[in-house]
Amino acid sequence: MKPPLKRGAVAKLLNSNIETIRYYESIGLVAASARSKAGHRLYAQSDIERLRFALRLRQLGFALAEVRELLTMTEGQSYSCKQIAEIAESHLSHIHQKITDLKQLAESLKAITDQCERTDQPDCALVLSLKSSKTALT
Repeated sequence: MKPPLKRGAVAKLLNSNIETIRYYESIGLVAASARSKAGHRLYAQSDIERLRFALRLRQLGFALAEVRELLTMTEGQSYSCKQIAEIAESHLSHIHQKITDLKQLAESLKAITDQCERTDQPDCALVLSLKSSKTALT
């Protein structure tokens, strides 16, 4: 069994920010860890694995509520592969919708920036277009 690690060592091991770990602890995503005699937070291997899982889920864009749900399900062994797949597929669907939305925003912004003559004068078609109530961004 590996000895517990201090928060800084855990952050380094997981390539994370100390503040992220502190925040996850403050919102109850990760249980408050034990403390050393000097008052340092100590993280057991199980705490580190929970953090690793939470951080990976966040890297994949899962919301904190989804992370909490998945942590609860997996730690309590109260899940099926089908349930996890449904959550992942729902998240993937949201990602595809965001991609579609971003593409539309990019097209709108391109259409607006194409109007710019890029002169040294302050009367800019781009600014006028953005200030116009007729400009549709989506």
